[in-house]
Amino acid sequence: MPSQHLTAIAAAGDTRVEHDLLGERAVPADAYWGVHTLRAVENFPITGTTIGQYPDLIAALACVKQAAAAANGELGLLDEARAMAIVDACVEIRAGRLHDQFVVDPIQGGAGTSTNMNANEVIANRALELLGRRRGDYAFLHPNEHVNRCQSTNDVYPTAIRLALIAAAERLGLAMSGLRDAFAEKAVEFGDIMKIGRTQLQDAVPMTLGQEFATYGVMLGEDIDRLAEATALLHEINLGATAIGTGITAPATYAPLACAHLAHLSGRPVVTAPDLIEATQDVGAFVQLSGVLKRIAVKLSKTCNDLRLLSSGPQAGFGELLLPPVQAGSSIMPGKVNPVIPEVVNQIAFEVIGHDLTVTMAAEGGQLQLNAFEPVLFRALMESLTHLRAGCQTLTDRCVRGIQADRELLRLRVAGSMAIVTALTPAIGYEAATIIARDAQLTGTSVAELVLDSGLLTPAQLALILRPETLTRPA
Repeated sequence: MPSQHLTAIAAAGDTRVEHDLLGERAVPADAYWGVHTLRAVENFPITGTTIGQYPDLIAALACVKQAAAAANGELGLLDEARAMAIVDACVEIRAGRLHDQFVVDPIQGGAGTSTNMNANEVIANRALELLGRRRGDYAFLHPNEHVNRCQSTNDVYPTAIRLALIAAAERLGLAMSGLRDAFAEKAVEFGDIMKIGRTQLQDAVPMTLGQEFATYGVMLGEDIDRLAEATALLHEINLGATAIGTGITAPATYAPLACAHLAHLSGRPVVTAPDLIEATQDVGAFVQLSGVLKRIAVKLSKTCNDLRLLSSGPQAGFGELLLPPVQAGSSIMPGKVNPVIPEVVNQIAFEVIGHDLTVTMAAEGGQLQLNAFEPVLFRALMESLTHLRAGCQTLTDRCVRGIQADRELLRLRVAGSMAIVTALTPAIGYEAATIIARDAQLTGTSVAELVLDSGLLTPAQLALILRPETLTRPA
């Protein structure tokens, strides 16, 4: 746990003394974080992880702080030396340095204050080094007075998590696109294979295996669009709102200037919300994103259910698909191979659905001018995005691209199925088709044989109706 590590360092005696409103505390001398971070580590030993394990969040925090420092320097609220030192420290952090110094737990009380304080302290102490000063020399450059100038946790944290989620959502979109393309390629490969479609797990009417796989690609394409729409909503930010949206402690020109710097630095088309009081308390964009992630999870899980079912057996089940064998399936049954890749995606889906409930409750729990539960909301969304991306990539690379079809089994099932009788209904009528279907099921005789024996259709008429393109495409 991080707190145990910090205690061990402090016990070694190599410390510096810092103070806050609660008093003085010894902080490890080589730490870039300070007393506020120390208290947060002690107070919130919740998950066993740290915010430093979310590189998108740390880079986003540094980007926000860099934009704020640039705006403050331009407005004359920070002198050039301090502003540049803060900017340079943020550039380093965005490049991947010092992420191990972001040690607070992602789940924390205080609406993200501990995360903001951790960022302020790390940036301040690195900036002090760049200015030739020692860490902890806050009389010269202070985490709150200078790094946090014109800011509050209540506008920094929501802005940073939006940037982090946008980056993660883009990666998920790319992974989904890869999976969609893999299904589309299989649709082409399987385009000439006839099979029996099913409704309510019962034989229905013929289709091609290509049509079945094309559907999975279309479903993913729809969700890629929905994800892009939800992500677009995250670009409205409340930077400059400070505590509750009134912009107290910041000049009126700060919000648009900071937003402009952030858009330039991040490469994202972020815009200042038209009503900062509303934007500071409303987490609707996160709820929207969570709902889309749940939609993606549900549909991915349904697709994986299909793959598992169609590959079941193989001798005693459907056995129509052959999934790539990736590992032994049993410690007791030799030769058994399980559909472990679809199974892991199913489990990711279950997790995402649970995270959606977490986001829902966190959003509903907000009160008055602030939602205090954005930390758990962020963690739930980031895990959903990250795990869905990994699931899509794994499903693409370890399963879908290697799927094969049992062509001969599918051909025999179509030839011997009474499901094709539906195609004959326009020609012979529902009542006659019902009798043919019943007799086929009772006697085991093929539908084609029974129709010809009854004289209901000529061989030429029957052949025309039973052509694959007639059976599987709209008339």
